[in-house]
Amino acid sequence: QVQFVESGGGLVQAGGSLRLSCTASGMAFSIEYMAWFRQAPGKQRELVASITSLPITHYTDSVKGRFTISRDNTKNTVYLQMNSLKPEDTAVYFCNRQLPYAAWGQGTQVTVSS
Repeated sequence: QVQFVESGGGLVQAGGSLRLSCTASGMAFSIEYMAWFRQAPGKQRELVASITSLPITHYTDSVKGRFTISRDNTKNTVYLQMNSLKPEDTAVYFCNRQLPYAAWGQGTQVTVSS
């Protein structure tokens, strides 16, 4: 059974930084195309960043230049370094593999105050 455990969220002032971690189990992590998603209150879940096994990275336009996705296959973990945070980055952040999605974890709350 595939499981994800996200951590690292918190409350931070605008302009601050956070590093999120997501540890996966029950899957061949090193070959998986992994991604971070976020869901703000009243909004649909959106893709934030993704990383292939090569690794090749992709970012949604709103986070380019501020967020960095990376992975450590020895730890079955994917990271999201978030710098220059903005209030609009406030959301619950989740990780998952790219399609087909596995069961979603509990996510980690990121709150950015202005």
